[in-house]
Amino acid sequence: MTPAQHSIEARNIAGLAPIIPVLVVEDAGKAAPLAQALVAGGLPALEVTLRTPAALEVIAEMAKVEGGVVGAGTLLTPQDVENAKAAGARFGVSPGATDRLIDACLANDLPLLPGAATASEVMALYEKGFDMLKFFPAEASGGAAALKAIGAPIPQVAFCPTGGVSPGNASDYLSLPNVICAGGSWVAPKDAVAQGDWAQITALARDAAKLC
Repeated sequence: MTPAQHSIEARNIAGLAPIIPVLVVEDAGKAAPLAQALVAGGLPALEVTLRTPAALEVIAEMAKVEGGVVGAGTLLTPQDVENAKAAGARFGVSPGATDRLIDACLANDLPLLPGAATASEVMALYEKGFDMLKFFPAEASGGAAALKAIGAPIPQVAFCPTGGVSPGNASDYLSLPNVICAGGSWVAPKDAVAQGDWAQITALARDAAKLC
């Protein structure tokens, strides 16, 4: 799979819904019902961050949920890529990008959404063949105004802004022509997950799925 093919697949996944839930899950026992709640609310693409000991097991459990497309976030090393692919991840997301990480994703046929925050980083990834990127950290890097400015001279590249995206500013990003979707964690509040309040999470997902 080439970088261009990675980006085609990443664009397809990004286009499934306006928001990709960014999930930090501590308990693999919550994985399946959490994924089911989000998918039921209209958010099928799920990013499970590799920030907890349970993350790979969470990916494995979510991969079994009908209608869901689970990916691994916070990919930092080639080993992360191999572990995520083995667990059942169908795409990967990284906060930045290195040659070793990109090579590992290409070798493992794991479509990558590589992170970039500056015009130079965007240009470097575009030069490698990637035209679907993660804009991270979105708010800290200038927010929607910065992403709009980057899009003016580089309209060929599309983005999924993540980092500080909320119900209050998501539409600012989603209204940009170079944004396909955004990543957000608010659709799966920590308390709601801990309490198993799947109805609340489905309601939040439904609201997020209506954003534009």
